[in-house]
Amino acid sequence: MGRVFFFDLLRCIAAIAVVAIHVLAPYRNELNVIPFDQWASAVTINGLSRWAVPVFIMITGALMLSDQREFNPSYYIKKRLGKVLIPFLFWSVFYALFSGLTAQGYDFNSAKSVLIDLPFEYTYYHLGFFYYFIPLYFIIPFLRVLVQKLDDTALFSLLGIWLLTTCFYLIKFEGIWSMEIWLYSGYLLLGYTLYQRINLSKRNLTIAISLGAFALITTVFMVINQSVALGEYTVGRWLSYKTINTVAAAAMLFYVCRYFGESLSDKSQTIIGFISKYSLGIYLLHPIFLWPMKNYGWYTGHPLWVIPVWIILSGSGALLLSWLLSKSKATAWLVP
Repeated sequence: MGRVFFFDLLRCIAAIAVVAIHVLAPYRNELNVIPFDQWASAVTINGLSRWAVPVFIMITGALMLSDQREFNPSYYIKKRLGKVLIPFLFWSVFYALFSGLTAQGYDFNSAKSVLIDLPFEYTYYHLGFFYYFIPLYFIIPFLRVLVQKLDDTALFSLLGIWLLTTCFYLIKFEGIWSMEIWLYSGYLLLGYTLYQRINLSKRNLTIAISLGAFALITTVFMVINQSVALGEYTVGRWLSYKTINTVAAAAMLFYVCRYFGESLSDKSQTIIGFISKYSLGIYLLHPIFLWPMKNYGWYTGHPLWVIPVWIILSGSGALLLSWLLSKSKATAWLVP
């Protein structure tokens, strides 16, 4: 399969959105502490960015489930699973040690405790993604076989059932359908379906934008409204990755990038392609460059300018470091 540019565009946008979510974190619990417009601005950016992680899963589903080659277990474990698992283990240990670093000095006991809990708990705030992403690699081989056998009616029916369960999860109607592996696996199928089974058309574009925009607006409204009513920051499940509103927003971004991506200029595609190449590195490394902001409180000011500045600083730093690590065979595996 040749390189498809809109996947690069999706990775680039999603990486920026993930960095934004982590940059704005200090503002979230500042309701009634900072001016309301500043708090609401940060929470709005948060609500508008929750599709970022699901989009990464959708890209994986679109590419891996579209693979028509005969399944090779050895190759899959080494080149697919290993490519993610080994760097994850290294960076988990690194960030366990890094977590002991504070503005007051190094807390060895805290780092030791985090390291011991590594098998059960992520060692730094951004690594939680891998605890539900890596298990999906054990589901993908079965889904590859499934999608090749299902016609559109059967596939859309299965997706419909999954979408219903994301509605159930939002309203806290619990059951066997609430399992993480099921709710996250649906994004693999959704990515594949939007790539292979849904045609590009203005009608579909309009539907995707309408549903996605409604979902984003509703998400932001519900989070702000509920928080103000309770007098403290609260999100219910509106910011969960496993709910219908996030699904609609992620599907919109995926389809819009697929619809418009290939029409971007060659220069834009070159820049975006470069950032995309190191998107996983940006994801893994940006917290290093956010450390001073969070530990020294360097986020005084209105979020509408502070957040973009730190996105640029931490994102650029992570991009540069990823590029440098990729230059040597000894370190390239750290930022696959």
